[in-house]
Amino acid sequence: MIGRNPFVVSCFLFAGLAGCGAARPANMVSSTSRATPVHEEKSARRGLAPVEMSGGPFGKEGDKHDDGTPTIVIGFVGGFVRHTDSVHSPVQVAARLRAAYPAGVYVEVFENRRRGDARRRILEILEKTRGGKAFDDTKQQARVVIYGMSWGGSETVVLARELQQERIPVLLTVQVDSVAKMGQRDEVIPSNVSEAANFYQTDGLLHGQREIRAEDAAHTRILGNFHYEYKAKSLNCGEYPWYDRLFTKYHTEIECDPEVWNRVETLIRAKLPATEAGAQERASQRQK
Repeated sequence: MIGRNPFVVSCFLFAGLAGCGAARPANMVSSTSRATPVHEEKSARRGLAPVEMSGGPFGKEGDKHDDGTPTIVIGFVGGFVRHTDSVHSPVQVAARLRAAYPAGVYVEVFENRRRGDARRRILEILEKTRGGKAFDDTKQQARVVIYGMSWGGSETVVLARELQQERIPVLLTVQVDSVAKMGQRDEVIPSNVSEAANFYQTDGLLHGQREIRAEDAAHTRILGNFHYEYKAKSLNCGEYPWYDRLFTKYHTEIECDPEVWNRVETLIRAKLPATEAGAQERASQRQK
């Protein structure tokens, strides 16, 4: 992979790391067969929550968690993909979260080259919602989730490390087939992150980080390094450009695999405040 394997650099740049073309239709790519996880080391979650439909770019101004703290979800797309390209799974996850949480949660997706904008957005939201509290106190009580695909996975870790310097905690990081940029380290999760998960595949020329580890195991729990295999059970990613499917075939397949991204979404939702519908459902179950 780029930054680790110079052999694939030219192919990588041409293919654009699973997408660099014009925006395409918004439907989820259908899969003719389901790839299987080879192993699930230290897996903490195996069941998948139902995925709700989507909407709304941001939570309303002043929306907060029960303790008065805003919840912020930041996603990064891979390669040269635009943050509005709804064919791609990070964008789809964000759309579903916005619909399920029209209030109380801020969700935004960025191109992986715009990490600085993502950091500034987090600080801007915290400043807007601090309600008279000291800014340092607001930062330390922040509720942040970061996820990303490919180069976006690497930027996920780098952003978390920058937030560590700001003394801002991160509830969860999720990397999908994370590819480190030059000069970046995407395998070491900083100690301000409470939990981290890594999904990857190892087929083909371009593949993701195999194993993430905690900088400080006393502060960070690694939920798992989840290995997916696509050679035996290929997916149909027909909405993606031909050059992605040819030159980065398996890297593209994990990006369009609904099973992987449903699991990513489940992990994220576990860190978000309960929706009204979810609270009513749980109350109903308790009464039975």
